[in-house]
Amino acid sequence: MPSSAPAPALSDATASDSTLRRFLHGLPGVDAVGLEARAASLGTRSIKTTAKAYAIDLAISMIDLTTLEGSDTPGKVRALGAKAVNPDPTDRTTPRTAAVCVYPDMVATAKAAVAGTDVKVASVATAFPAGRAALDVKLGDVREAVAAGADEIDMVIDRGAFLAGNYMKVHDEIRAVKEASGAARLKVIFETGELSTYDNIRRASWIGMLAGADFIKTSTGKVGVNATPANTLLMLEAVRDFRAATGVQVGVKPAGGIRTSKDAIKFLVIVNETAGEDWLDNHWFRFGASSLLNDLLMQRQKLATGRYSGPDYVTVD
Repeated sequence: MPSSAPAPALSDATASDSTLRRFLHGLPGVDAVGLEARAASLGTRSIKTTAKAYAIDLAISMIDLTTLEGSDTPGKVRALGAKAVNPDPTDRTTPRTAAVCVYPDMVATAKAAVAGTDVKVASVATAFPAGRAALDVKLGDVREAVAAGADEIDMVIDRGAFLAGNYMKVHDEIRAVKEASGAARLKVIFETGELSTYDNIRRASWIGMLAGADFIKTSTGKVGVNATPANTLLMLEAVRDFRAATGVQVGVKPAGGIRTSKDAIKFLVIVNETAGEDWLDNHWFRFGASSLLNDLLMQRQKLATGRYSGPDYVTVD
């Protein structure tokens, strides 16, 4: 695939609305057919049993175990935290998940549930999932989550502003949220299913990275089209090229629609073949998922025992 790395100096890209627009529209256009063909091709690669066992454990360690429902209760969040810390009570060699992801008002409960472990607590913020709120409301959302102990913030961009071409507003809001996040790592959600084109996904990726995102994330999981191999491949190209241009590494998080071990392994192959081994770590790659963990645990058990335990083997989220 052709590089998406831009020629202009990045230091000047965000000097003004006009320079940012010129920079973003100067990025190479995405060959949609070629992108989808490469993603499909990588998805057909098979791996040996020993590599599959490694990939399953790696995928478990990359999950942001998530509950983002209006019906969330402290009990549900505590159960989620317990599952993140000890995904398979019958096998203590099972890796912990990377994080649990909750709404800001549930952060304190989640922190207590994972206390004493390396499981992070992530919180969605900035009027998730629509992002339709005044900036001071969004920043208040972030500060509430950080004050409660969130290690990571998952923000949503203003898709309306982006689609209207108001790129600097999107950039400046990300910068403001980054500042409000303090030491918490910031994941910037684009809602790729609403951005319509691959060119827009590439532009949004560069806006996020230029504004200081620690991760760029496909989706909220609340719309019809979420993470796909193609849009994740495109975002991996962007972080690869951004590091080549700046020396700064940015993570990627596909979220929504990744439900099986087979799906997860396809994404890990895409990571390895596109960005490289440096991203094969939960500090730089995550899965936003709830049901994925159960399938990974069942496949892990099958590899260990030769028997498929079925859905009753794991807890139902």
